[in-house]
This record gives sequence, C-alpha cells and structure tokens, in this order.
Amino acid sequence: FKLLTMNVLPAIAFAIIVSGVFAVLIGFISLRRSGIYFSILTLAFAQMSYNMAYSVLTPITNGETSLQLALNDPRILDPVAEAGAGLPSTELFGMSMRGYSGFYFCAVLLIIGFYISLRIFRSPFGMKLRAIKSNQTRMNYTGYNTRPYLLSAFVISGMYAGLAGALLAITDPLAGAERMQWTASGEVVLMTILGGVGTLVGPLLGAGLIKYFENIFSSYNERVLHEIFSFLPDALENLVVFVTNPFVGEGWHLTLGTLFMVIVIFLPGGIMEGMSRLGRLFRFGRKEG
Repeated sequence: FKLLTMNVLPAIAFAIIVSGVFAVLIGFISLRRSGIYFSILTLAFAQMSYNMAYSVLTPITNGETSLQLALNDPRILDPVAEAGAGLPSTELFGMSMRGYSGFYFCAVLLIIGFYISLRIFRSPFGMKLRAIKSNQTRMNYTGYNTRPYLLSAFVISGMYAGLAGALLAITDPLAGAERMQWTASGEVVLMTILGGVGTLVGPLLGAGLIKYFENIFSSYNERVLHEIFSFLPDALENLVVFVTNPFVGEGWHLTLGTLFMVIVIFLPGGIMEGMSRLGRLFRFGRKEG
C-alpha cells in the first residue's frame, strides 16, 4: 500500500480482500485432498509464492531489497509525498503509526479480531466446524456437504493472515519478501501447538511465549545470568550459570525446542490443558479442605 497511500485503513481493507481472494483460489485446489496431502499442497503454494517473490514478481516485491521506497519514486501516488524526502510513516487520521501508537492500534485490532473469532466459534457455523474437525466422515454421512464449510474456514483464516500482514507492514518500515517463507507458517503451527489446538486463547499464549523467547530470552547472556543467580553462593552460582548459559542468548532455540517436546509429550493439549489440569487440581484441593 506504500505505492498508493500511507493511510492504514485502505491498506488493511485491501489486504484482507486480496488475501481472501487468494485463499478462495488456493483452498479450492488444496481442499480436494485431506490430511498430509492437504498440508503438502499448502506448503507447495507457500514455497512457490516465496520463490516467485524473488524472481518473476521482483518488480512488485523488490526482491532482496524489499519494499522500502523513497518518495521521489514515480510509482508513489500519495499526494502528500514530497520529492527528496524519506518515506514517511503510515498514519491514521493524521496520527503516525510508528512507536507505541502503532502497537496500540494493533492491540485494538487484536481485541476486535479475537471477539469476531469468539462469535464465530460459538455460532452454529463454528459448531459445525468443530463437528467436522471431530469426525468429518460422520458429518458426511449425516448429509452435510463439508467442503463449503472447510473452504469458508480456509478463507477466514487467510483473511486473518492478510490482516496480520497488513499490520506488520504498518508498523515495520521494511516489508521483506522473506516473510513469505514457509517457516512463517511453521511458526504459527508451533504457536498453536504450544498454546493448545482447538482453542482461541491457546494460540495467543503460544505466540506470546515464542515472542518472549525470541525478543527477551534471546538477549540473556552470562552477565545477566550472574545477576539473576547472585543470591547463591559463588561456587553454586558459577555452576548454575555454566549449566544454563547454553540455553539462553543464541541458544534460545534449544530451550524452546525442549519446551516444545515436553509439552507435546506430557501436555498434548498445550498450555491450555496444563492450566485446565491446575484448575481441576486446585478445585479438588479446596473440596478436600
């Protein structure tokens, strides 16, 4: 949208619509298969789009240099552009979307998007989707044509992905084509599994956990560890720092991978299942008391 206007509302609307259209096309083809074949088809589309962004679509995506344009670029049509100036920030009714204002705007849309998802989840349409997830064959035997429901869910998820991409472009001045790599989809799957498949709050918790590791836990180093464990005796402090140091900083992926394996083995339902178990244990303890 930086080629047309810096206003975020048209950009968000355009991103959602275009993502929905592409989701219809991709879903129409991919949903002809199920299971692992469906996953392979969607992965193939993702990798194909990623490779096209660095080849035939380079005039649109700018390839490795990404979309960070100067205002004297002849493709920019925004009337407020001033030749020779740098690319301005995105704006909403004159308010810049850089810094905390952009994050607050994203937070508001997160709440709105979550509310819409909650209404869909609790609607008759959502109940049918959960029934299809539980036993699609039985739904087919009862006379339901499940494919339109699956395609609708695929399109809705694609529109949410388009909204997320638009918000990323709004808050990040560099829109790189590497964001289209298949690993981005894998990260979303990891968030869902960590938080809890089949829940709405679970993926939010999983996303928060992964981003905490990526942005906070990865900044830990030996000096920070010494400050954390400074209350221990010197010999024990040095031992604890020596043992934990490989798991922080650049080794945060090792910690996240270990946590992922523990959750998959002992909590197949993710963090939400763990919280549910703790809740039942707490209620049982109160009854015993």
